[in-house]
Amino acid sequence: MHSKVLIIGSGPAGYTAAIYAARAMLSPTLVQGLQPGGQLTITTDVENYPGYGDVIQGPWLMEQMETQAKNVGTNIINDMIKSVDFENRPFTAVSENGDTYTADSIIISTGAQARWLGLDSEQKFQGYGVSACATCDGFFFKDREVVVVGGGNSAVEEALFLTSFASKVHLVHRRDTLRAEKILQDRLLNHAKINCIWNNQLDEIYGEDSPPNVQGVKLKSTLDGSITDLKVDGVFIAIGHDPATQIFKGKVEMDDEGYIITKPDSTVTSVEGVYAAGDVKDKTFRQAVTAAGMGCMAALEAEKYISGLE
Repeated sequence: MHSKVLIIGSGPAGYTAAIYAARAMLSPTLVQGLQPGGQLTITTDVENYPGYGDVIQGPWLMEQMETQAKNVGTNIINDMIKSVDFENRPFTAVSENGDTYTADSIIISTGAQARWLGLDSEQKFQGYGVSACATCDGFFFKDREVVVVGGGNSAVEEALFLTSFASKVHLVHRRDTLRAEKILQDRLLNHAKINCIWNNQLDEIYGEDSPPNVQGVKLKSTLDGSITDLKVDGVFIAIGHDPATQIFKGKVEMDDEGYIITKPDSTVTSVEGVYAAGDVKDKTFRQAVTAAGMGCMAALEAEKYISGLE
């Protein structure tokens, strides 16, 4: 199956790239991947995506993007790409189903996933008081107490951001020192709203089942194993993100964390004709709207590249 543009991944970046590529008469093919719709499919209330006066649901927003991409002419395939060849032209991608796709250009929009602790209770309350994005969900915890789990830059930044909304922010770290940059540590340790709980790890999240909502957490000491109960309304897991770039290792240039490197103000990767958009290359903002913007950029850059070939 040959396409002028092959889009790998189906979050806001992938669907937006598909919409723009299809409107440019490039007849794109989009392979959705393991989680069609990306991280927004596990997000409930969305208040910060432009254009909606009322609260919308993450899964609904992705359904609308998918429908729009289909309606303008995108060939959407429910499969997952397992290997790619960027050395030969046209580019080649092979799926889990054994299908081979060739393309003149490729847009990588496979996104990133938040790291979770793996607790059953964590999964139970995801989207109902448990989040991995303070920027996305902090507003919902105005004048409430929350807990942030982690000890790196992400955790400290999330905790500081949440002080704009929450009445109290508890930072839980399994050690007695932070890994975050010194300037961030100083801001955190001197903030009146932040309480640091050292040498503890999250053991359990509890709350009501119907409707689901968090009421507190149980913390386990890493020193003596004792359990402490902490009443909070929200839990933010901030132990990092992992970009979904395994199959692209050695194919395009990446940084030490596995994020794809692109040229400044561009989605162009180290391989001409291959573009990266969304959380797969963005570890700073990680928002649906910025991912969508990069998807637009990637499609426009791919269109220009294909015009040059023709």
